[in-house]
Amino acid sequence: MEGDVMNIQKSIGTGTTLIHAGEPEPRIRGAVSMPVFQSSTYEYAGVEGDSELKYIRWNNTPNHVALHEKLAAVEEGEAALVTASGMAAISTTLLSMLKPGDHVLAQRALYGGTYSFFVTELSKLGIQVEFFDGNNPSNLTSLVRRETKLIYVETIANPLLHMADLETVVNCANDTDVISVIDNTFATPVNCKPITLGFDISLHSCTKYLNGHSDLVAGGVIGRTDLIEEISGTLIRYGGTLDPHACFLLHRGLKTLAVRMEYQNASGLRIARFFEDHPAVEKVYYPGLESHQTYKRARKLLSGFGGMISIDLKDGVTAAQRFMDRLEVALVAPSLGGVETLVSRPVVTSHVGVPIEERKALGITDSLVRLSIGLENTDDLIEDFKNALE
Repeated sequence: MEGDVMNIQKSIGTGTTLIHAGEPEPRIRGAVSMPVFQSSTYEYAGVEGDSELKYIRWNNTPNHVALHEKLAAVEEGEAALVTASGMAAISTTLLSMLKPGDHVLAQRALYGGTYSFFVTELSKLGIQVEFFDGNNPSNLTSLVRRETKLIYVETIANPLLHMADLETVVNCANDTDVISVIDNTFATPVNCKPITLGFDISLHSCTKYLNGHSDLVAGGVIGRTDLIEEISGTLIRYGGTLDPHACFLLHRGLKTLAVRMEYQNASGLRIARFFEDHPAVEKVYYPGLESHQTYKRARKLLSGFGGMISIDLKDGVTAAQRFMDRLEVALVAPSLGGVETLVSRPVVTSHVGVPIEERKALGITDSLVRLSIGLENTDDLIEDFKNALE
């Protein structure tokens, strides 16, 4: 294989694209599955320049190339690349686009690791970050200054699952010539394709839904060719490249993403409705419920509401911990998006690095429980949750 990949038209379904886009053409020795090229070094073929040299850190081995083509096709971007983790995708993208003296506008409700990177690492570089309300960014354009280079949001915010006003964000970025970046991890390309909404760059923690099996850490970046090339150069210099074997596992996991998300969309909605009707639950956060603050926006922009649910219990932290301790089917563990249902408290996992005052301002309570609904039988999960609540 010399970088030739199967060209899949964008008009076909997402499930077909996930399976066939980016596959080698012709198949390597007839192998239906993409082999693992577990080689750090490739023979030098006498080409001029470095564009055709193959090396793992340069992110251009056959396993990398196939993944890049698949990710770009499924999210309808011009190009894509994979990284060693979701945070590597985020940090490399931001470090590629920003320099000392620049100004960033970021949605206030963010994954804890992203928030920490903004307030800790970017500040060290002399890059100023200003946060805004993603649910109601009516004054966003007025916050843009001459130094503003980038606007950053999440499709579905972690952990309260609010959906930002993506249309306003894109319009602001276009009107002010600012780069728009979105973390699409919770929605996945099955439920939302931000590039088609006008975003310049879409990011993923491929550790989560895209891989779906809780057995690797990876990240993805999709967007315009010129931006991906710039980010790729930064990635090569920083060295955050994904190993070929992890590429193989992610490649395999992507092929079942559409069918997994279809089930998790349906199961997530049923379970969210169960929690909403349960007397022990104070509040349910799920974009597919009419009671959710951003339900109308989610219904307009999403093709499915996903498998992430957060709940607050009426009796506070004690009840939350008791609920988690009594679970028998669901597992108490951080992360999300796998075939197993995982349950955690964000204040001690995903958002432990966010200051208490900031968590309170966002509405993230100590008793908040976040659930990532897996592929177990939905009735079994509901029975498990019912028993744990009682």
